[in-house]
Amino acid sequence: MGLHEDMILIGDSALAAARQLALLGSRKKKSILLAMADEIDAQKDAILAANAKDMDEAKNAGLSQAMLDRLLLTNGRLGNVTKGLRAVADLKDPIGTRISRWIRPNGLEIVKRRVPIGVIGIIYESRPNVTADTAGLCIKTSNVVILRGGKEAMNTNAALVAALTAGGEKKGLPQNAIQLIRTPDRDAVRELVQMEGRVDLVIPRGGEALIRAVTEKARVPVIKHYKGVCHVYIDESANLDMALKIAENAKCQRPGVCNAMETILVHESVAAEFLPKLAAQLGEKNVEMRGDAAARAIVPGMKEAVEDDWYAEYLDLILAVRVVPSVQAAVEHINKYGSRHSDAIVAEADGAVKAFTARVDSATVYVNASTRFTDGGEFGMGAEIGISTDKLHARGPMGLEELTTYKYIIHGNGQVRE
Repeated sequence: MGLHEDMILIGDSALAAARQLALLGSRKKKSILLAMADEIDAQKDAILAANAKDMDEAKNAGLSQAMLDRLLLTNGRLGNVTKGLRAVADLKDPIGTRISRWIRPNGLEIVKRRVPIGVIGIIYESRPNVTADTAGLCIKTSNVVILRGGKEAMNTNAALVAALTAGGEKKGLPQNAIQLIRTPDRDAVRELVQMEGRVDLVIPRGGEALIRAVTEKARVPVIKHYKGVCHVYIDESANLDMALKIAENAKCQRPGVCNAMETILVHESVAAEFLPKLAAQLGEKNVEMRGDAAARAIVPGMKEAVEDDWYAEYLDLILAVRVVPSVQAAVEHINKYGSRHSDAIVAEADGAVKAFTARVDSATVYVNASTRFTDGGEFGMGAEIGISTDKLHARGPMGLEELTTYKYIIHGNGQVRE
């Protein structure tokens, strides 16, 4: 069989599994997830050996240090994977819950209930923890998952899926409820995202190039976020000590992730006091600052920012700096240059806070807190399957509820429409 026929077979078997998985109750799914975690523990040595093989091949291929770090599994990281599965197992199952209910004048009872989406394709790079995280979240919500990881993690992902499947099937997981596309052929991605009628949703997790390529080829719905150009605005009413703490955390705690701050906006009335302190503090962390003319007049050693800097997702110890005359100017900058991901205001004035939170068009908007909290775990969702900057059908960190859709169930006693 060719690639197209192989992918059709994967899609058909996923559909069959989805019909079986939808019939499993919450207790059954919990036992499946716990067994999946136990099996990863039992097969730990084989999984780590597979990861060591991938790491050797990745080093020989010249992958960057950042990519190698994402690929690496250790005892501790694998422990976090099983911990995450057990945490998801303990979460409340949203499937079947009633969203709303009402009765029409003609006596019809209409109930809106949560149901699985069906078959979800996950396309991702490097991070093998995504394999277990997404499988766990999908099984918890009665969704079948088709995984397409990067070729650099092929051995690790195969070992993880083998463990997840073996553990789950011991407790009644339907066959083919978790499938891994094992070919490195890039055409497999095109086939996956064009399987109308077999795949209900695709979620790409990776860099902007990957997400744009998936979106351009897709014929099935895609939930995406292209990049995280996140801002922190320091208002004239800000507690500047708090602002320094938040800015350092948002930029430096983990600069290579999508919820790290890339641009700081500072009100002109506090810029002369705040920016030298910020430059000194971030200088100790080796952060390169690129500022507009007003910022550079205050901190002369700062590099000049160009237009592209305002759009940049650096994912590095680089920060764009702009001085603004008002909260409205900050909002206008964010809505023009931002990516609708995560943006924050540091302010004590209620008026500034209300203006910012009402007008900034982003998935998550913070008041006096770091943007680094945009994360399913930090939001109390257990784990997440991704962060969406779309507005349909999910926005922000995607937990269990975001992996459901709904249907209406209508009860009558013989009503017919006149």
